[in-house]
Amino acid sequence: MLVLDMPRDVSKAMMAKLIRFLELRGLGTKLVPHEDGFFLLLVSGSPSPKLKERLRSLSFVRRCVDASDPFPLASTSLIKGPRRIRVGDAVVVGGGVPVVMAGPCSVEGEEQIRRMARLVKEAGASVLRGGVFKPRTNPYSFQGLGLEGLRIMSEAAREEGIPIVTEVMEPSQVGVMYPYVDVFQVGTRNMYNYPLLKELGKGDKPVLLKRGMSATVDEWLQAAEYVLSEGNFNVMLCERGIRTFEARTRNTLDLNSVALIKRLSHLPVVVDPSHGTGRRDLVLPMSLAAVAAGADGLLIEVHENPSRAKSDGDQSITPSELTRLVGMVSVLSASLGRGSELALVG
Repeated sequence: MLVLDMPRDVSKAMMAKLIRFLELRGLGTKLVPHEDGFFLLLVSGSPSPKLKERLRSLSFVRRCVDASDPFPLASTSLIKGPRRIRVGDAVVVGGGVPVVMAGPCSVEGEEQIRRMARLVKEAGASVLRGGVFKPRTNPYSFQGLGLEGLRIMSEAAREEGIPIVTEVMEPSQVGVMYPYVDVFQVGTRNMYNYPLLKELGKGDKPVLLKRGMSATVDEWLQAAEYVLSEGNFNVMLCERGIRTFEARTRNTLDLNSVALIKRLSHLPVVVDPSHGTGRRDLVLPMSLAAVAAGADGLLIEVHENPSRAKSDGDQSITPSELTRLVGMVSVLSASLGRGSELALVG
């Protein structure tokens, strides 16, 4: 795919003239705004070598790039990276110190989430996670507290000065959730929900895109491309394990993908060892392995009493275990030359 990189000050009239010129020659186009200008993607048709040279010679075209991957915006063809994404006021994901995002699988009540916000911050986590809309395989399982749960989670996080990440399930929820959310999480079941991805791409809030449980790396990156192609480049990829023949763990945590994506993409990669293993005794070792593989962050499920959790208690660690995990990740991060101050909230 041929991609033209143009500065932000190119006139609308000149842009429209160029697009018209290309479309008259049978070339389909997609215009994508980014922080430093515009990418014009030639999404269909095949420009001749002569036309490519003509495009390269245009004074307002900075670069003319032949992108070989089916996810040019997510690839390193256009943006070298590593990309750094600001979450809330003072947390940065990507390009250095790993960020720990921790909290309960589900927001179960106001007192619970207030305690958890305080405890995860004291443990050294930088972002509070928690589910308020719960896509469950069993329709009779706990489905979450919905918007009321989001409101109390947001209030608890503001009191502690910590941003939140929570799951969105459908396009109609994005606008309602927008004032409360710092990071929109797209769950594994919704990686293929293209209307949702496009809607999230129209805003500027960070998106944590979980890998589909049976998705290839290319499919995952192309899902990210849906968000990027609408103009939102604040996308973090989340490896949460894939479905294999192994029955001893909930999923198989594919840490190959972390190192691979670091070569293919400029986007930060977060690892979820809670869903990736389904076992609390494996969360710590796989967290350390993820950081060693290059992960920019960890998504950890934490509960004060995992045996009484309304969802995913088997994979939830306790606050004291989170404190130990953050300490060990800090030591490992420092030994790898990536820094050791995990909690960036000032």
